[in-house]
Amino acid sequence: MTYRSVQRFGYSAIVLTAFAITLLMQTGAYAQHAKLVLFGEPTEAAAEAPASQQFVHPVTSPYYHEDSFVTSDVRLWYVRHSLPGAFGDGEAHLYAAQVRLALTHELQFLAYKDGYVDYNSSLTGSSEGKMDIAAGVKWNFIQDWENQFHMAVGVGYEIASGDGRVMQNDDEWRIWGSINKGFDELHLGATVNVFIADDSSQGLGNSDWLSWHLHADYYVCDWFSPVLEFNGYHVLDEGTIGGATPLPVTGVDVANLGGDHDEPVITAALGAEFRPFEAYDVAVRAAYEPALTDNNDLWGSRWTTSLIWSF
Repeated sequence: MTYRSVQRFGYSAIVLTAFAITLLMQTGAYAQHAKLVLFGEPTEAAAEAPASQQFVHPVTSPYYHEDSFVTSDVRLWYVRHSLPGAFGDGEAHLYAAQVRLALTHELQFLAYKDGYVDYNSSLTGSSEGKMDIAAGVKWNFIQDWENQFHMAVGVGYEIASGDGRVMQNDDEWRIWGSINKGFDELHLGATVNVFIADDSSQGLGNSDWLSWHLHADYYVCDWFSPVLEFNGYHVLDEGTIGGATPLPVTGVDVANLGGDHDEPVITAALGAEFRPFEAYDVAVRAAYEPALTDNNDLWGSRWTTSLIWSF
């Protein structure tokens, strides 16, 4: 068995184990509030909200699309990313896991970036390796459950711990804000991130950049909600690589490659969340995401799938 096969088997085992655990633990209807709060008690108003008012957590751009809610959950991700023709026929496969933990009913710790990527292109060949690791804290400073209105801010840091052969090894700060508003069964959200490069001699780029993310979901029934999302990525200040000219691509939500200041990448995604077991806090989500902009950088199209277990 090859190393790549072992990696894929390992991540598959993680997914199956997490799914089995959810079948053994009955904890109530899936929701956007935390039942496990490390310091304090869960919010009663959140627990009393009807199922139709439960927002779907973001489905795409898993590293940077963050809603306003304080939850305790584990999210397992698989992303199949197709490259545009300019970069050769190829694709990348990402396997990742995220952990979120409610410290209080307003404050959350989140380990939002990690994983393993398997990359193959007819232009550049094959490579595989670890993603950088990133974590942060989020403060949900407005919690108006009666009017379904929430706002949060957060700060995180990405450590240059990944493999350069898969476009990793960047140190950068992340600051973000999010807003969510519900209208009974219809739920809307927006997130804006600003990334500030913390120079790394091992990095592939060190630009400052911005991303924004829009979300809409509609509660159809206990087990199904369609989802529509838009994601945008903009370089604010081109960086360099050891003083050299930056690469003419942004790296979108995967890597900081330092370049392409004048050409943002904007994508749209159509997907859904399925809640197959009403008695368990588990949901399965999937979305298809093409690029809307002509200059799609490293973006051809993408399938994003995930399993989320809330506790």
